Amino acid sequence: MTLQSLDFVYVPTRDVDATARQYVELFGAELLWKVRGMGTVVAALRVSDEGPVVLLSGHLQGETPILVYRVADYTAAVAALRAGGAGDVVELEIPHGPCASLRAPGGQRFAVYELVRPGVDDHFLGRIDE
Repeated sequence: MTLQSLDFVYVPTRDVDATARQYVELFGAELLWKVRGMGTVVAALRVSDEGPVVLLSGHLQGETPILVYRVADYTAAVAALRAGGAGDVVELEIPHGPCASLRAPGGQRFAVYELVRPGVDDHFLGRIDE
């Protein structure tokens, strides 16, 4: 399995609004979008010119961020993870496509996804739900 790019860092937070405001004020981040729905809030922030988008999320459990890597072939990547001994693989959908998350033996959280809906970024860009 080859990881193509680290596209997102999913960061759990109890208060998405306050945390997003802090990222903008302290780090000069750009708030790309903030969406409320299904009992939670998710905000996307561009913290630097290069590198992953930070997704602040009110629905993630725990305090450990999830590193979300893009792969070319989701099915093959999940099979490789399972063949490599990853037993806690949880499959789900994110707006960009199919995604599988897992916790590494050291406690780190990772996910892989395949970009099957590339227009999602444009769909959400500029949307700020208050």
